[in-house]
Amino acid sequence: MLITATIITYNEEPNIARCLESLQGIADEIIVMDSFSTDRTMEICRSFGVTFHQQKWQGYAQQKNDLNALATYDMILSLDADEVLSSELQHSILKMKALGEKGTYAVNRLTNYCGKWIYHSGWYPDIKVRLFPKSCYWEGNLVHEELVCSEAFTPSLLEGHLEHYSYTSHRQHRERADRYSTLTAKKYVELGKKPYPMQPFISAIGRFVKMYLFKRGFLDGRSGYHIARISAQSNFFKYQEVKRLYEERKTH
Repeated sequence: MLITATIITYNEEPNIARCLESLQGIADEIIVMDSFSTDRTMEICRSFGVTFHQQKWQGYAQQKNDLNALATYDMILSLDADEVLSSELQHSILKMKALGEKGTYAVNRLTNYCGKWIYHSGWYPDIKVRLFPKSCYWEGNLVHEELVCSEAFTPSLLEGHLEHYSYTSHRQHRERADRYSTLTAKKYVELGKKPYPMQPFISAIGRFVKMYLFKRGFLDGRSGYHIARISAQSNFFKYQEVKRLYEERKTH
């Protein structure tokens, strides 16, 4: 069984080499779809001999679907540029390939946050379907794309971790979280979801309590506190943005 690894990129110079290195000897083909990076992403990718394409950003689902359409082989291994196959996960994939067992497979993603591995806070376990037949496709608008397959499937969980090198600073976390919150707010408005009074405050408090207490974020130390704090702040921002967008509609 042969595998095509697919990665979408934009200015991933700090991450992409680590990702590509972990795919050596695992993927039979590596294809990168780049959104016209302005750093050394293209140079690094080509140094690994990958197939490199560029196109204007089309949104997560469409970008990944366009990328998957370029794959030569019937099995797709979909990674983000800041993700790395652990040695145990590499072994699991090689074992599965040797047996020739096609199907749909999930991995358990373990996130590195500012240098610390996070085992709680609602971030772990983090099961993601990442190895699947080419006939599957991504669906979703703006954010939170989901994998859809023509037949119902129950993915098998591969042993090992997909190591996720997420944020190197709290500021980077907040900026990216707010970016996702902005996209989610736009999606809510498109679906006609309106916030109720005090929802920004209630939602923010609820998010902090859930992540820090119920999901035992306190066991992740100061990192757990910052994860819960920034998630709560971005949740507040999300519903404030929904309110702003509705107000903006009224004035036009």
